[in-house]
Amino acid sequence: MLEEKNMSSLEDNGLDEASLINYEAMSLTELTNELKRIVQNDKIQNIKRQAEAIRDEFYKKYNSLVEEAKEEFLAEGGLPYEFKYENANYKAFHSVWSSYRDKRNQYYKEIEKSHKENLEKRKEIIEELKNLINAEEHIGSTFKQFQQLQDRWRKAGAVSNSDYEDLWNTYHHHVENFYDYIQLSKDLRDIDFKRNLEEKQKIIQRAEKLLKDNVDALVASRELQVLHRIWKEEIGPVEKEYREVIWQQFSELSHQIHDKRQHYLKNLDKIFEENAVKKQTIIKNIQALSEKEASSHNAWNQLSKEAEALRLSFLNAGKVPLKQADELWKAFNTAMRSFNKKKNHFYKSIKKEQQENLTKKLALIEIARANQESTEWETTTELMKKIQKEWKEIGSVPLRDTEKIWKEFKKACDTYFARYSESLKHHKNKENDIFEQKRAFLGELKKYELGSDREKEIETLQNFVNQWNDLGKFSSSKKSIDLKFQKIIDALYKKLNFDKQEIEIIKYNNKLERLIGDENENSLNNEVVFVKRRIEESKAEVLQLENNLAFFGKIDEKNPIIRDVIKKINNQKEALATWEHKLRELKNLQKAQLLEISSEENIEERE
Repeated sequence: MLEEKNMSSLEDNGLDEASLINYEAMSLTELTNELKRIVQNDKIQNIKRQAEAIRDEFYKKYNSLVEEAKEEFLAEGGLPYEFKYENANYKAFHSVWSSYRDKRNQYYKEIEKSHKENLEKRKEIIEELKNLINAEEHIGSTFKQFQQLQDRWRKAGAVSNSDYEDLWNTYHHHVENFYDYIQLSKDLRDIDFKRNLEEKQKIIQRAEKLLKDNVDALVASRELQVLHRIWKEEIGPVEKEYREVIWQQFSELSHQIHDKRQHYLKNLDKIFEENAVKKQTIIKNIQALSEKEASSHNAWNQLSKEAEALRLSFLNAGKVPLKQADELWKAFNTAMRSFNKKKNHFYKSIKKEQQENLTKKLALIEIARANQESTEWETTTELMKKIQKEWKEIGSVPLRDTEKIWKEFKKACDTYFARYSESLKHHKNKENDIFEQKRAFLGELKKYELGSDREKEIETLQNFVNQWNDLGKFSSSKKSIDLKFQKIIDALYKKLNFDKQEIEIIKYNNKLERLIGDENENSLNNEVVFVKRRIEESKAEVLQLENNLAFFGKIDEKNPIIRDVIKKINNQKEALATWEHKLRELKNLQKAQLLEISSEENIEERE
């Protein structure tokens, strides 16, 4: 092989490394970065195969993107001549590739110049070698010159492949002539032959080590090339009786190392074939996905996840035989485009719906913004919760708007609820203060002893009620303390000989006073409606109980059931009387308010 003849050849193209790296699994950005890395860090003469493999993979992926974008452009009604596609990755890759190409071209220019110079050097060495044969100097001095020429030859540098074979043959011919010439000085010749034999035996020993299992086949193959160069370039001939023998030894080892490499590559081909089968299966699975029907975003989202997983599996499945690579890639792209086309058709069909959803959500944002500073905590809180629920129930919006409108809506809601939370905290602290005041008040009330003046004590009890009410209200979770207060007050009224109905009326009058002071104008009207409803309920309950009693025929008050019914009737009649009394008080209060309003209107008219 030519490489064996010229072991100082220009470059090692990295065939094996490039064939093993899975560039297919890399994205456009990763491919660009990988090319940049090898251009910056590796010898320019050693990366040709890797660089070209990266380039081919980049354009394969890039062209697929262009085709996909064009298909979508045309599907949306665009004209072929209007289609344009720009991708930042293309410019970045092209820049790195141009850098690689410039460095490579500069390298070859320098190499070409170097080859010419080295050719002249080697020709000069050959001419000097020719002249040694006819030299009249002492043989020892001549042999020393010969060794110097050999050393110069080894250091002369590479020449072009086209010049190397003839040049080497010429040099080797004159070296043999020289050895024939110095036969008269057998001692010198034998010393040189012996040294050369020892060096070539060392090379054979190294080749034997390369055959061991722990040495990578590709590493062994590359080192073997170096050993051949040293054998031919740096070590001279040996005695004739050993020449063929040691060459056969080295040649046999070289064949074995070559066979080791071929065996490795053969197994690699098997792996590549297995990878091809994997990729064919993945393509079929992608095709199957394309045939599935999906009618919702969630369904397509799930299918998209499956498709993406299959896509990554394909890219990471590893290298395939070169003859199948293009076919599999085309089939893969066709399957992916088919899936994406069906998916895009679905999303185009819901674009109108997404726009409608966007309009709805924008309206909710305006509501949230309009109420974010509200202090009507009860009504606004319910409103905010309601629009948050509506937001969740509204479907998807265009992707470009999703994050933006969500941030706007969330900001308005968060603003309100932060204020609401602060209000609750303040209210809670206020309630705690009220509770502590009422607890202290209750402690003092428990100690109170009634005097003998009934009218004075009635007034005192009423003041207690007013003081208690003035302390304020709080949530239902703490209203048990109000019940304790009422029990104590009721007990004090009973000590003053007030019956149950009287106590109830007193308490109700207190309530009416609070209603009069209420800012809500409808408070009294609402109370009238409530009391009337309770009266009707009491009447209905009494009627029902009396009807039930009639079923017994003869009424025997000794019967516990009858006693219980009679007791319930009496209780309900008592409650009915109380409610009717409350209604009279309410009506009197309403009349008084009407008279007061009428009087104020007359005064205004006179004024």
